[in-house]
Amino acid sequence: MQPPTTGGTTPAGPVDAGPVDAGPGRRSAVGRAGAGGPAGANGGGATEEGYQRGLGTRQIQMIAIGGTIGTGLFLGAGTAISQAGPSLIIWYAVAGAVLFLVMRALGELLTHRPVSGSFAEYAREFLGPFWGYATAWTYWIMWVTTGMAEITAAGQYVKYWFPGVAQWQTALVSLVVLLAVNMISVKAFGELEFWFALVKVVAIVAMILVGLAVLVIGFGDVGDTASVTHLWKDGGIAPHGVHDSLMTLQIVLFAYLGVELVGVTAGEAEDPQKNIPRAINSLPVRFGLFYIGTLIVILSVVSWAEFSPGVSPFVAAFAKIGIPAAAGIVNFIVLTSALSSCNAGGLYSTARMLRTASVNGHAPKALSRLTGRGVPAPALWVSAVVMGLGVLVNALDPEHAFAYITSVSTGGAILVWSVILVTHLRYRRAVARGAAEASPYRLPGAPYTNLLALAFFAFVTVLIAWSADTRIALYVMGVWVVLLLLGWAFLRRGSASRA
Repeated sequence: MQPPTTGGTTPAGPVDAGPVDAGPGRRSAVGRAGAGGPAGANGGGATEEGYQRGLGTRQIQMIAIGGTIGTGLFLGAGTAISQAGPSLIIWYAVAGAVLFLVMRALGELLTHRPVSGSFAEYAREFLGPFWGYATAWTYWIMWVTTGMAEITAAGQYVKYWFPGVAQWQTALVSLVVLLAVNMISVKAFGELEFWFALVKVVAIVAMILVGLAVLVIGFGDVGDTASVTHLWKDGGIAPHGVHDSLMTLQIVLFAYLGVELVGVTAGEAEDPQKNIPRAINSLPVRFGLFYIGTLIVILSVVSWAEFSPGVSPFVAAFAKIGIPAAAGIVNFIVLTSALSSCNAGGLYSTARMLRTASVNGHAPKALSRLTGRGVPAPALWVSAVVMGLGVLVNALDPEHAFAYITSVSTGGAILVWSVILVTHLRYRRAVARGAAEASPYRLPGAPYTNLLALAFFAFVTVLIAWSADTRIALYVMGVWVVLLLLGWAFLRRGSASRA
């Protein structure tokens, strides 16, 4: 049985996943897609899931890069710097190391069997149907709220040039434009994301080069005061104490949100067996350059005490260096960064996850429909409409909108990353007993590295609960868990009545 398609569309392939209580060892039809056959073996055409393999090597690489550079760095780092000082560099390094372990675990699963909606499908196969359902929906709500944060940031950036433009108006226009691009085809999405990511990379490289020029030859207005001694002399590495420094870990993790996007693209990637490991293996270099390297340069050029919450440290640094019009240019760059994250995570990935839930019988069947170009249009529309609530939040409370939304996104991300790690542990057990094929691309040190990363996420969750400003995330996630359980009970009851 195939899901219904829109008029003139290409059938989505054998995607009927059977009853919702299929056993944990059973592969869904989505799980089988990409495991073999022409579409899964070569670099072109449609996959068995009905998607088009329209993402080439350069686009996959740039999406992987773009996924690690977002509003969390360009905007959120301003708040984190003012709270943690130079010690923020340490937390970015620690969080980056943990996220690399998560991505190696995901990479092992992806090379075992590349599918779209990857970690939800792997959770369904190795943990059971409930976990596939819960992961798909949690990832969806995580990125919907992240998309809200990104269009919130876009509204703040535009006010730099046009103070009279309401924040919600920019958020609404941004959402409509990105939805239109995603509706065209995966190639259109990939091409737009390629250029968005390229702009971000150029911005960071330029920031590092200009910063080095300031430090080495005294370039700019801060040439006489710039010094690496700012990293430890202006009140110490953690000027407000270890407690305040640790409390920035929530912001740090939000900055890395999106690193797992390469897993969502696996079902539409050309030659995923080669491109996925290549993208993941380059993560340490990207983390070291884009986060740690950039922060070291910025905080050496300008003392941490010069940065303010809610102001992009990139914009502030270029303004203090004194390069004419540079602050405005950087503001444009960070605007494209916000739009990039909303494009790749907020719309692209949420639509794929929502369709995965539909294919598996965990969402309305209409959401499994694809257009003739392999675009999950109904799922895209639902994600965009719900994301539009972010426009309402911006209209009602623009001052606190970003903080509220990012804390909820981080809570969802911790849940999803933890599921990836636990799923990987169950996959390794399946390999050990001969129930699954081993992947040549492996997570080093498993299962101990899995447990180490899980312990880190548990620690950050405690920190989120500790702060009144971020505690709302746990309240929201608690309500979300209740909704998931109620939804699962409804699905089970419906399945039993049909039987």
